[in-house]
Amino acid sequence: MAGSLGMATMQPFSSSMAGQRLVARNSNVSRPSNVRTNLIQCRTLEAGVGLFGTKAGMTTLYKDGLAMPATVIALEEGNIVTQVKTAETDGYNAVQVGYQEVKESKLTKPEAGHCKKAGVAPLRKLREFKLKDVSTFEPGQSLSVEEMFKEGDLIDVAGISIGKGFQGGVKRWGFARGLMTHGSKSKREHGSIGPGSTPGRVFPGVKMPGHMGAERVKIRKAVILMVDAEKRAIVVKGSLPGKPGNVLEITPSKIVGKFDK
Repeated sequence: MAGSLGMATMQPFSSSMAGQRLVARNSNVSRPSNVRTNLIQCRTLEAGVGLFGTKAGMTTLYKDGLAMPATVIALEEGNIVTQVKTAETDGYNAVQVGYQEVKESKLTKPEAGHCKKAGVAPLRKLREFKLKDVSTFEPGQSLSVEEMFKEGDLIDVAGISIGKGFQGGVKRWGFARGLMTHGSKSKREHGSIGPGSTPGRVFPGVKMPGHMGAERVKIRKAVILMVDAEKRAIVVKGSLPGKPGNVLEITPSKIVGKFDK
């Protein structure tokens, strides 16, 4: 009876059943959706239009009896909108900002023509900021720091770090030194890089001596301690990349959370 009952409930396997199972199994598979597309677009968008500034140097500010290291950023002539891109004409919305006035002879003809078309003076630095809405910007518009940033704001600051030249593993990667006494002959040597009979080669990406610094670095969630509209300068907590005179890119921080002023 049990055997006959089991045979009665069983159904012959068919290709249509396999298709049904495949559809049921794939129904939970994640596919590209509008949510994912919007997330990718949000990651590429800036939190707001940014500014250029020149690193003036470092100083110390005192607040509630505490000494805070700070960097002064001076805003020279510039920070002018040179181009406004829209989704209708360019496929995306963006605002291009120029900085540092120079002689026209210092630019190539296409660069000089680009600035002339916008009706602005020749500018050395150009940077594009992708935004959701660009309706409030127009070519030739001057951007002022006091209207865009205030004390306590979080910003992301990007610049070129100080070049250190060719350095060993101890300085470049923070490796430990060897013995300094007892007849040691490997005080600052690199050490093993991994090859042997197996695998018989050095894997790519091993931390080795080489050129250090002179690369783009971004400091995130830096705090603005002071905005001086008269002197066209802002003071930011902590150190920033580069030497005095280096050009820095300042944008509103996209990662906003808890922080300690």
